[in-house]
Order: sequence, then C-alpha cells, then structure tokens
Amino acid sequence: MATGRLPDHEQRILDAMEADLRRDRRLRRRLRTVRLKRRLNPARVAEYRPRIPTVVLLLSLSVLLMVVGIRTSEPVVIWAFAALWPLTLFGVFRLLCRWTEA
Repeated sequence: MATGRLPDHEQRILDAMEADLRRDRRLRRRLRTVRLKRRLNPARVAEYRPRIPTVVLLLSLSVLLMVVGIRTSEPVVIWAFAALWPLTLFGVFRLLCRWTEA
C-alpha cells in the first residue's frame, strides 16, 4: 500500500511500526491521560471547595505582595500580586458561598 511518497518496503516497515504502537496498551493509556489533563473541566472548577487554611494562606500572601509592591514598586512583585489576587478572590468567594449554604 504505497502512498506515493515512500517505496513499498519502507511503507511496509512503517505500517508494521504503527501496528506495534497501536497494540501498546501502556502507550495508549499515557496518551489518553495526557489528553485529559490538557482540558479544563468547568464543572470541576465550579465544584472547587477551598479549605480555610488555603484561603488564609492566599489572603496573607496577597496582602504581603500588595504591601511589598506598594513599598518597592517592583514589577515582578506587582505581577505576582496580579496573578495571585484573582485566585484569592475566587477562593474567598467559594468559601463564603459554602458558609451561606449551610
């Protein structure tokens, strides 16, 4: 079964290699898990239930980065605060939602 680009003997070798790879269960499992890890599941994000120590740690780091960013005006510190602050707000919001449900 030549595709026009490879000679017949090379195509047979390639077909045999592809058949071997298709039979490899461990490789298929690894490729399947890699594919699943790339996708972000919105339902899983919505079900996130932060713990109190996590939210306290996020809040303390955010306040620390905010204070250091104000005092030093270092761009790295300001960008770190900008990256951490939405996560902190999301954690606080989810924690408050959990407390008001009960």
